[in-house]
Amino acid sequence: MKTKLKGGCLCGNITFEIKDDFKTFYKCHCKQCQLLTGSAFASNLLTEPDNITWITGADFVATYAHPERDFSKSFCQCCGSALPFVNKSGTTLIVPAGGLNSYITIALEANIFVSEKACWLSAESELKNYDFFPP
Repeated sequence: MKTKLKGGCLCGNITFEIKDDFKTFYKCHCKQCQLLTGSAFASNLLTEPDNITWITGADFVATYAHPERDFSKSFCQCCGSALPFVNKSGTTLIVPAGGLNSYITIALEANIFVSEKACWLSAESELKNYDFFPP
């Protein structure tokens, strides 16, 4: 039996459980993910469409589906946190890794759509690291 992982949004209105049964784990650098996250990439886990149980706040989940392109995003209506959603074709549950409160067993598999990588993203090995805001 797979371990159940807990997750939710920043404000705490939405909580969910997912079995630790992921097919893949990607960092996506496509322009869509940059716009949807406001960051350089999205870190997403992919699993079966029915691998989620909404515990609280399902009525706070909103979904944006682009009218012309094949992508969407679910988020909390109160705090805007990214939430799991089933892709438009109904074949995969896409789980934003940052929304999980538990340790996952799958390793990051690949960076995808690197040809669209943000022009301002530096190589991580060249950056200073802090456990807090820098002095």
